[in-house]
Amino acid sequence: MPLAGARVVLGVSGGIAAYKAVELLRRLVDAGCEVTPVLTGTATRFVGAATFSALGSHPAETELFGGAAPIPHTRLGRWADLVVVAPATARLIGEYAAGIAADLLGATLLATRAPVVICPAMHAEMWEHPAVQDAVALLRSRGVVVVEPDSGRLAGGDEGPGRLAAPERILDAAAGALAAARAARGLGGELAGLEVLVTAGGTREPIDPVRFIANRSSGRQGHALAEVAAERGARVVLVTASELPAPRVAEVVRVETASELAAEVLGRSGSADVVVMAAAVADFRPARPSAEKLAKADGLPELVLEPTEDVLAELGRRRLAGEAPEGQVIVGFAAETRDVLERARRKLEAKGADLLVVNDVTRPGAGFGHETNAVTLLYRGGETVEVPTAPKPTIAGVVLDAVARLRRNRPPARDEGAAP
Repeated sequence: MPLAGARVVLGVSGGIAAYKAVELLRRLVDAGCEVTPVLTGTATRFVGAATFSALGSHPAETELFGGAAPIPHTRLGRWADLVVVAPATARLIGEYAAGIAADLLGATLLATRAPVVICPAMHAEMWEHPAVQDAVALLRSRGVVVVEPDSGRLAGGDEGPGRLAAPERILDAAAGALAAARAARGLGGELAGLEVLVTAGGTREPIDPVRFIANRSSGRQGHALAEVAAERGARVVLVTASELPAPRVAEVVRVETASELAAEVLGRSGSADVVVMAAAVADFRPARPSAEKLAKADGLPELVLEPTEDVLAELGRRRLAGEAPEGQVIVGFAAETRDVLERARRKLEAKGADLLVVNDVTRPGAGFGHETNAVTLLYRGGETVEVPTAPKPTIAGVVLDAVARLRRNRPPARDEGAAP
């Protein structure tokens, strides 16, 4: 989704359509956004702040004064990648156009440099009033995106233009505004034209035709990485062992075992500018899986395990040997439960990757099976970056920011030192 990972302030002003903003909030969260609702005082006369707090990524904010943060409007304005106001009443539109900061939402609108999308909703006569139309035209001239209201049945029983636009229209406008702003700032385009190979999910190693050895990986983080990389202009090939629906990327390759994953990755990595090994690949597999279903009556089977292919290490070896594209960036993942950073540093050193994304899967809300994650980025040069708990699309954006940084700073392949 184009909105995946975006930090959104959802402003709600005081009109009857405020109840429709609840559905819009849900849609934004489902699209992978991190949403802070900001309600005007009159908005809370229509829908309670508790509803928005329950559904948003952060509690709803309503106060310019007296809250936990001393200057909440500047904090929110700087935090936001995008501000969406739905509904935007005639009063809010007029105050915004005039530069009046009468409440927290008005002050946030003036304090942000993020793209702003306003979605007017009011009675037809109010929408058509010259003062409102002049204010809308002025805001448009300043770069504000205006999602014009739909026509239909209005509060009071009559019909005309003034209904809040459908959520689909608002989401499309929000995605377009965000993409345009990123392009204007030169962000998100550093992967444009690159081939990015991403792996996802946990492999399954057969014991017999119906049983297998597996792990708890859902594939959500790998799929989020693929989607965000595609949003940033990359041609993405996703090799996935997950049963999640396929994201909108150039190519999706379904695999099941570590051998199948290794064959696909190593067969395709020769043309990849970036390889992100987010899959949870089994370390061991049954050496002699049974061709027949094992039965309890047959007694306890002898289960001999053998190591699987070390795909990450082979990628590092190929690059060191000059068998990879010049400038290729390799990213590995490590899920640990104890001595997390010590083990991860040893893995990074042994595999020859540029970056290791480390999960402490014992942390609440992190690792397998969660919609969120919390990771540590370990760079080959020794730098360590802690990334706090956030939705997995947000984590994907941070990882891909690191990839872009590595590509900018990478010397030609012939000048690189030998991997350990």
